[in-house]
Amino acid sequence: MSEQLLLDRLQPIIEFCRTLDLRDGAAAERALSQRFPVSSPLLQELRALCAKGVAEGWLCTREGGGTRFGRVAKPSPATHEFSVDTVLMSGPGIDHVHPEGEIDLGFTTKGDARFDGKPEGWVVYPPGSRHVPTVTGGEMFLLYLLPQGKVEWITPAKKA
Repeated sequence: MSEQLLLDRLQPIIEFCRTLDLRDGAAAERALSQRFPVSSPLLQELRALCAKGVAEGWLCTREGGGTRFGRVAKPSPATHEFSVDTVLMSGPGIDHVHPEGEIDLGFTTKGDARFDGKPEGWVVYPPGSRHVPTVTGGEMFLLYLLPQGKVEWITPAKKA
């Protein structure tokens, strides 16, 4: 098992994502949910593969602030210029802006987790959107695609 196997299984999703207009996040979410529902064999295989990757230590290899995370792939022609990243979280993440948008696929791992208020499945943020990614009600594994790998982290102001 490896990140390459995960990338191979993600290829149909990446191919589909390159056709989406992320300016309408809700429409992109609906299209992804129809084409790749959480209950589908492909997404169930991805869920199992991600759980195995975390357990075996080759996925989410870094940790900070109680959150595990990692990069599976940098943007490249093989990923249609998306970066592929993962995070395992149970609280708030880091405030950031999506210059080109963000496509998230969440799998609940504990409890009745919600990612930014939504149950497991697809969440799409349009270009220019900003948020503090937050998991409530449990723990969630997130796999996310960033067009051209672009993200702008917001650094909190230091207190005087």
